[in-house]
Amino acid sequence: MGPDNAVVAPIGDPLSTVGRFIVVVLFDGVDLLDVTGPPEVFALLRRELGEASGYRVALAAETTDPVTTSAGVRILPDTTFREVAGRSIDTLLVPGSVEADDRGRVRALADPAVVDRVRTLAATSRRVASVCVGAHILADAGLLDGRRATTHWSTARQLADEHPSIEVDADPIFIRDGDVWTGAGISACLDLSLALVAEDFGEAVALRVARQLVMYLKRPGGQSQFSVPLEPVSTTRRIEDLRHYITRNIAGQLTVADLAAQAHVGERQLTRIFRTELGKTPAAYIESARVEVARNRLESTDDTLERVATVCGFNTTDTLVRAFRRQLDTTPTEYRNRFRASAGV
Repeated sequence: MGPDNAVVAPIGDPLSTVGRFIVVVLFDGVDLLDVTGPPEVFALLRRELGEASGYRVALAAETTDPVTTSAGVRILPDTTFREVAGRSIDTLLVPGSVEADDRGRVRALADPAVVDRVRTLAATSRRVASVCVGAHILADAGLLDGRRATTHWSTARQLADEHPSIEVDADPIFIRDGDVWTGAGISACLDLSLALVAEDFGEAVALRVARQLVMYLKRPGGQSQFSVPLEPVSTTRRIEDLRHYITRNIAGQLTVADLAAQAHVGERQLTRIFRTELGKTPAAYIESARVEVARNRLESTDDTLERVATVCGFNTTDTLVRAFRRQLDTTPTEYRNRFRASAGV
């Protein structure tokens, strides 16, 4: 990068008529990876199919002046919203931005001017896709009304509260509802982009792109974006100490009575504390923690299911399987086959 700390837009003529025309919406404060992740996937597709095939990506903003991202890196737009407004767009990609308070609580932002531009561009787009908290911009533009959608887990409650007409599902990595796609956490932009490639060019081509990225072709859209370490940070030291205690003693019995004794409170009070701080009962939290540890072992070890069940506190494989179905809508064996770290890509 030059002294201006600016990132140059994608190589080639993004406004060429060759290939499917993709417009990525830019605005100040946008999350950097939301912008750069999808074009990287599409660039690898061009490598697989040839320069004259695949996609043409244009980064569009209000003006062609550099846009400063949330990471402080500046990006040069290819074109303006006005210039692409009259064009037929294959895919409109809408990234997002957030603000965080001094306690680390995150809130998605949606500039009304950007919302208006997105609403206009969506009218001439074959499909629209949001990346991470970009779903909030689609929602404000009225593009998610009556649809099922996802977003980053940290702003899912905000999306549901502000837009009751949307069926918000905070669990999947991405959701397609008709011609509108919504993606979850930041890295899920790659999964979403691969899914778009698979829809347009077939899974065989998408697999070739995934291999270039050294990642799986796709995690299923229904795969959970959650993991226990990503749960919201507790506001009290007592519950945080209990979470660490659960992690250290994951293979143990971990009854409500045991946890209550550790916290020096009654069992009913403990349940109220868990519901207030973590939004679930102690038993539900313990199960999610055990599933998380089991996921890691299935991905990284050759342990039998019996061994995984024992070391994670499930005791029997039947209990392990039932927990996986409840938490992830899959089985431990199916999970291992898909996500085993040693699997070829």
